Formats: sequence, C-alpha cells, structure tokens
Amino acid sequence: MGKNHNHKKKSKDASKGSSPQVTAIILAAGKGTRMKSEIDKVMHKVAGKTLVRYVVDAVNAIVADEVVAVIAPTMEAVRDEVLEAFPKAAFARQKERLGTGHAVICAETEVESRKGVTLILYGDTPFISPDTLKEMLRTVRANAKMAVCVLGFSPKHPSDYGRLIIDQQGNLAEIVEYKDASDAERKVRLCNSGVMAVRTELLFDLLSKVNNKNAKGEYYLTDIVKIARENGYICGVVEAHEAEVMGINNRANLAEAEKVVQRHLRERAMENGATLIDPETVFFHHDTKLGRDVTVHPFVVFGAGVEVADGVNIRSFTHIEKAFIDDGAVLGPYARIRPGSDIGKNAHIGNFVEIKKARVEEGAKINHLSYVGDAFVGAGANIGAGTITCNYDGYSKYNTYIGKGAFIGSDTALIAPVKVGEGAIVGAGTTVFNDVPPHALAINEKKQKIVKEYAKKYRKDRAKKKADLKKAAKKAGVKAKPKKAKR
Repeated sequence: MGKNHNHKKKSKDASKGSSPQVTAIILAAGKGTRMKSEIDKVMHKVAGKTLVRYVVDAVNAIVADEVVAVIAPTMEAVRDEVLEAFPKAAFARQKERLGTGHAVICAETEVESRKGVTLILYGDTPFISPDTLKEMLRTVRANAKMAVCVLGFSPKHPSDYGRLIIDQQGNLAEIVEYKDASDAERKVRLCNSGVMAVRTELLFDLLSKVNNKNAKGEYYLTDIVKIARENGYICGVVEAHEAEVMGINNRANLAEAEKVVQRHLRERAMENGATLIDPETVFFHHDTKLGRDVTVHPFVVFGAGVEVADGVNIRSFTHIEKAFIDDGAVLGPYARIRPGSDIGKNAHIGNFVEIKKARVEEGAKINHLSYVGDAFVGAGANIGAGTITCNYDGYSKYNTYIGKGAFIGSDTALIAPVKVGEGAIVGAGTTVFNDVPPHALAINEKKQKIVKEYAKKYRKDRAKKKADLKKAAKKAGVKAKPKKAKR
C-alpha cells in the first residue's frame, strides 16, 4: 500500500459515512511503437490478462462510479476489453497525441460528475494496487484545500524520472523534470509515476490553464501541480513500491512484468498450501486456483480457467487449460489437459496423454500415449496405451462413452459416436465401430500367420543381393554405394 507524505488531520467531510463520487480516467491511446506489434499496447498480456484489464480490475476493486477510457480512433479491441470489465464505461477518442494533459482534456465531455475525486491512470501501468488508489483518494478527501495527489516512488535507479519536491509541511511543492533539475534536485529519490488523484471540480479548470510552451509542444498533466499551488491549493504525494508503477513500453518491459506477476502468483500458491518443487519453472495464469497439498513438479504450465482441488500431483511438462482437476488426481509427466476437461478424484492421466472436452470419472486410468476427446470415461475404467477416440469425421465432432470399470486394450481405435458398456472388455488392436454391450468382449478377428524358417531365408536372400551388387559394381569399375534410407 502507498505511503502518505501528507500528515494533515482528516476533515469532517472525509469522515462521513457515504463514499464520495470516484471517477477514473484511463489513458490508453498510446500507439506503443516500441512494442513493434499490430496489437494495441494495452492489449498485450501478462499472466494471460491484458494490461488495461489489470487497471480496470483495480478500479472495480475500489468501486469507482464511472470510468472513462481515452483511446485512439481505431482501438475497438481496447474498447471491448474495457466494456467487458466495466459495462458502463465511456470512451473519449484522442485523434492527436498532444501530451498527457491533452489526453485528459479529451475525456472532459464524457465525465458526467463534477464532484468527488478523479483518478488519472495509465493503461500501460497495470500493477497499481487498490489499496494504493484508496490511499490517494483519502489524501485528497482529507483536506478541502488538497487539489492534487501524485503517486510517487523511489526507484533503485532514478535516472531521468521527474522528481517530486516536498516542502517542509510534507506537501508536494513541485514536479521537476530531470532535464530541468538542479544537481541538488537530481539527488532527490522520490520520483513521479504520472498517476494522480485530482479533486474533480478543479480538474478541468486547472487543465484549461495548461499551455504547450515547452520543447515538445505538448500539454503536460504535471503542470497542474504548479497551477494549483499558484491558485492557493495544496498538493500531496502518496508513495508506492517501484513494482506497482512499472510501465510497459517494450517487449523487455513486458517480460519483466511477467516475472513480477509470476513471482507473486507462485508465492500466493505456496502460501495457500501448494508445493512447487522448483517455483521458477512453474507458470501460472492470473486466474489459476490450486487447493491444499497440491504438488507441482518443474516445467508445468497453467493456461486460463484451471481449478485444481486438494492433493493433486502434477508431474513435469504438463500443460492444463480451462479444466477442473479433482482431489488426488495424478497428471503427467507430459500430459496435456485441454479446455472442457473434468478429471475426477484419484484419476490417473499419464505420459503423452491428451484429454479434450472429456469427463474422466473417479479412479479411471489413462496412463500412456492416448487421445481422449469429446468423451466420458467411467469410474475405474482402464484405457490402454495408444487408445484413440476418433471423434472427428472432417465435418462434425462426435462423442465416445466408456462405461464404469471398462477395460480398453492397447492400440484401440474407438470410432465415435460409440458406447462401450460398463465392465466391457475391448481387445488390443481393436477398431470399435459399433456399441459394445455391458460386460461383453469386443475384438476384431485377426488371424496370425506363422511362416517357419522364413527369417533365415530372408536374411540369406538379402546377403546374396548385397554381394551381387558389389560384384556388378566392381566389374563396371564403379564403387558400390549403399542406398540411403528414406527419412
């Protein structure tokens, strides 16, 4: 949570029971040219969630009353993503990129309320916590003269960040850009993140006084701090951890952000009772749910929508996506659990097994080299190595039903739609076209032919052919070359 640099007592207004209006303006119109991507910058993902979705989720967590996203004219994907998370969101189109101040001005006609506090956030700064946002809101509400609260941070390497200069009263005196800072000001470690909380009734009046008389010819949002102080208001600072204000501007930033989030997700999983044998090799989706006493071996990847119950053992190189794994199940190594799969209690899904849109009941075993898709596998059933549910005819998908306690021999092809009844046995190498009744045996009649002494004759014939080839080549004066095996 953010640290408050302002130590004023709360005003009477701030102690009222009802929560004042909260507006969030999310600046998301940046092209992100350094990403070198056709995807809008804020639509890139960290742990499976878009950057802008992290921001909207934080806003939802503090129960904002309205959200206005500032986007470029062609950013329909961003619009849809924001609406999915906040259906009542409004949108402002920034046709020209004339600075952060100009971006906020673009939102003016979409902001309905002129009361309460407005948070100004960035779609490419995804990790600011709800607690930090709440602290910024409290800082503004606590003093009627507080116009602006800036979110600061103290990085290990301040480099060229703007510096936040604090006065003797603990208020923000000014924001000094690095290039304009004196040697003494450059030694200040408290830097500007760009995120602000502004008293809404003052916001657009302050912005109307911002000009573009600077080297870039842009309208800087940071100028409102100086303007507010010149008009008799005070400004404050809340300090956040450096990781919270990480901005994503290129692929390297994106990779670093992934590291930060994965570290958090791994720590959370272990705090909740899961064992990760080698945490840094396990990759979670932001919504992964693990129960207690789950053991995750190295190099396991969780996709979207995975829920794992208690006591599950997930072995190395297993990939799981949009699936539920019940208590005590064992997966892998090298298992792939695809969307729509539901793995029952104490079921075993072994090496090089792929499950897709299938229900595998309690205690069933699919231990080796199999594909089971669009299927139901009953409790205690045993599926032999190399079994395939042939579920697709080139046009439609069909279901396979395998009953409780059924035994499917190795190298079986089940041509869907087909049912294998409870307790039935299917012999190895069988192609099942028709339903198998409960407790019946299904087997294709294949007679095994024995040719005695054939192997000796075969090897003798091969040796003679090789010798004849060498003689012919020698006679022709050409060195015989063995035929290359086809790859």
